[in-house]
Amino acid sequence: MPNDTPVTAHRAERTLAYMVASAIGLSILAFLAVIIAHFAGVTAEAFTKTPWPTIIILPTIGLPIGLALLIALVIVSGVRRGREAKDARN
Repeated sequence: MPNDTPVTAHRAERTLAYMVASAIGLSILAFLAVIIAHFAGVTAEAFTKTPWPTIIILPTIGLPIGLALLIALVIVSGVRRGREAKDARN
């Protein structure tokens, strides 16, 4: 009987996946909040008050960070799969 061990995601991959999801998800929510607020009648003057500048800037920062984290996740996953394939051959 072969040694069947379940493959589990490693901690670094899981952490990167959650970071990607939270950065991109929060950026999309902020983007949608600005769109909804605009259609709800929030004026340009109201967009200069306290929470709106942060909400407006969030996708500008969050989406590139999410993309960089996604690239890091692909690299980490590729390195792990390469090592597993190399170990399976030996």
